[in-house]
Formats: sequence, structure tokens, C-alpha cells
Amino acid sequence: MESQQKNVGILAMDIYFPPTCVDQEALEAHDGASKGKYTIGLGQDCMAFCTELEDVISMSLTVVKSLLKKYEINPRLIGRLEVGSETVIDKSKSIKTWLMQIFEEHGNTDIEGVDSTNACYGGTAALFNCVNWVESSSWDGRYGLVVCTDSAVYAEGPARPTGGAAAIAMLIGPNAPIAFESKFRGTHMAHVYDFYKPNLASEYPVVDGKLSQTCYLMALDSCYRRYCSKFEKLEGKQFSISDADYFAFHSPYNKLVQKSFARLYFNDFLRNASSVENDATEKLEPFSSLSGDESYQSRDLEKVSQLVAKSLYGAKVQPSTLIPKQVGNMYTASLYAAFISILHSNGSTLVGKRVVMFSYGSGLSSTMFSFRFQEGQHPFSLSNIASVLDVSGKLESRHVFPPEKFLETLKLMEHRYGGKDFVTSSDTSLLAPGTFYLTKVDSMYRRYYAQKVGDTATFSASLIHDNGSLVNGH
Repeated sequence: MESQQKNVGILAMDIYFPPTCVDQEALEAHDGASKGKYTIGLGQDCMAFCTELEDVISMSLTVVKSLLKKYEINPRLIGRLEVGSETVIDKSKSIKTWLMQIFEEHGNTDIEGVDSTNACYGGTAALFNCVNWVESSSWDGRYGLVVCTDSAVYAEGPARPTGGAAAIAMLIGPNAPIAFESKFRGTHMAHVYDFYKPNLASEYPVVDGKLSQTCYLMALDSCYRRYCSKFEKLEGKQFSISDADYFAFHSPYNKLVQKSFARLYFNDFLRNASSVENDATEKLEPFSSLSGDESYQSRDLEKVSQLVAKSLYGAKVQPSTLIPKQVGNMYTASLYAAFISILHSNGSTLVGKRVVMFSYGSGLSSTMFSFRFQEGQHPFSLSNIASVLDVSGKLESRHVFPPEKFLETLKLMEHRYGGKDFVTSSDTSLLAPGTFYLTKVDSMYRRYYAQKVGDTATFSASLIHDNGSLVNGH
């Protein structure tokens, strides 16, 4: 199999986000925030959220079943399944174990991997694990499957509009149309309290917003330096943002993405002023003597660097911003939703091009890495992946809730968090056929799920009894 392990990467992708969302402009008005605070200040348009019917498990079941069906993948051909999530459903039982029901139905219990957790970075850790497995002597010739799933919710206050929810599934194998450039990778890990969830009785995090933004940019700088260093060592030439066609960033909110790309532009100027345009050199020169800490706090540098990087941002970053701006912060799924946005907007012209990815998880963990796009073969072709994703169709079929209904839903979810012995609403009218949903949590905290087929619900993954049989229900 050694000869087959070339161009390991993503063969197929699918995304699911709840059909329920709230308009950021309407939320702004409802909250009494200054006009443009959420839409311009944060750069967000809309925010998806889970109702009582959906959670990270149901979204994962939906997206995995959808990917296997759309690409006609036999569940027996999955040999490793890794989940990245920071949404705690159980302190012991991994989300991956719920997903195993899909494979048990087909007699496949020989699947390695469990969950990876570190804020928004878990999905990247899961992806690296699967890629490393396919590239290793442990690989048995089957596919790897990565799931990034999260529901981001915040307590009342300035962070609340930076929520979101989604699940993304990625099929991993050799000869991929989205191939890893494994030799180019820069990582930065450190200990910091910028965003964390110490209170296990609450779904809400403790957030130091200003510190978190500084940590994000500091990690970005560190990862970029290391990525450039490895590129230069192996390729024998200096790397700059002109060597990548697209950039995708973890996106807590779009304004931070704008600042991040501008930061890379400033890095290029500091490393080699000739790599940026002459007028940009003139504008950035006054900031060249700032220390790292000073540069993170400089509003003037922030504004000037965004201004001089604006045209490149439009070409290299803007295509990645559609889903993050429309769905919100999806935690582990956020970076890969940005990547999917590039496939959606530029799918037919990507062959031979490079996209640089920046993954960040508070606490903190971060890596910069890159993909190269290739032709691929049907069904694992760029055009088919873009078609299967159906991003426009999914966005257009959503239901916009008024802010009052959104806040009412959050109150219910807050009350139910960690709860037991309850039944959810029987109204599944907003869910598309094929969607999994939570039906109840029993007195022993066991969770039951069903799948909507047509206009009715039918059995699908729910609960496994001690004898290994599945509980059926309609």
C-alpha cells in the first residue's frame, strides 16, 4: 500500500447547519446595540442556532449519513473515525460512539479513533490524526472520516452575537483532490486563559475577549514564521502571501479574519519590504520599530495594514467568508466552513492552486498548514464536491427567527443543559428530510434520536442496549 499513499487529503466533504437562524441586524436592534455593531463591528450577517431538537450529536449523525449516501460510500470502508468538538455532551462517552451506530448497522465495529478536544482546534487535531493514519504503516487501506461539530452559545452580553452551529464531515484518503502539503506546517502551543469552560454546570464559556484576540494574532504570527521557515528550507525561496492563492482562517467573527490577513501582510513587510507594494511600504514604515506587544495593541497599525491589504483580501480571503458570516462561529467547524466557502465560490478554477489554513483554539493551540487542489476523479472531484455541498441551497432554505424567539430558545436550552427525563417537541416541520433530531433524554440521561424521512420521522440512530441491538421507534 506504500505506493498508494500519495497526495493524502480530503476526498469528499459535506456540511450541515441548523435551518434556524437569527438576523444579526435584527438582533442588534433588539439588544439596543449601536447600529452596525454586529454587522460592521463584528462583520457578521446571520447566526445559526440549535433548537431543542438539535445538538452536536444529531448534527453529526445527519452530516455523516449524508456524506456516505451522497458519495455512495459503503460504511464498511471506514477504518478510522475522529471527531473534533468542544461541546461537552458527556464527560466520558465520546461523540464518536454515538456515530458508531451508523456503522454497526453494517457490521463494521473495527474503526479506530475517538474525540479530540481543545476549544476550536479539535477538528484540526482530528484531521491530522486521520491524515497521519493514512500516511502511516498502520493504514489498512480504508478511508478515514473526520467530523467537526459544535454549537457555540454565549451568556447574555457582548459575546452572544458570536455564536453559531454546524457539523462538517471529511473523507480522508490518498489521491485526494484536496491534498495536504504535509511538509509545510507551523504550530504554536501555549498556556493561557483567554477562553475556557471551567463550569461544567453551564454551557457558557469564560471569555477575555481582548486577551483572546491578542493571543489569536500572536499565535498567527508564530505559526506564519514557522510555516515560512519550513517552506523556505524545502523550496529554497522566500514565502510571502503571493505564494498562496487563498487563505482560510478560523473565524470567531469576520472582523478578526480581516485583521488576521492584514497581520500577515505586515509580517511580509517586516520580513522583506520588497514583497509588498511601494505605497504600502511607505504607509507601514512608521510601525516597523514597534515591539510585538505594542503592535498587537496599535489601532493605527490595525487600520493602516487593513487598508493596504484590502485588494489582496478581496481576492485571497473574501471567497472564504460566506458561510462563517452567514452561520456564525462554528468552533471546530469554523475553519473548514471557510474552506468550503472557497470550494463553493471558486470550485471550477481551483486546480493547481494553494490554500493556506490557520487553525486556532483558545487555551491555546494553533497550526498553519496548506492544501493543493488537484483534478481528482469522480465522485472525488472538486466540481462534484462543490455540487454535493449545495451551499446556496442550504443557506436559502433556512428559517429566520425573530430575536425574541432566539432568546426564548436559548433560555430553554439553558434550563435543559445537563438535564434528564424530558421529551422534546414533536414539531419537526422546519427540519429537512434526512435530518436527525433528539426525541428525549430518559431518567438515566440516555439520549434518543430519530431521523426525519419525508414528512414523517422514522427510526435511526438512537440508543444501544446492552445486547447490542438498536432501539427502534417511529
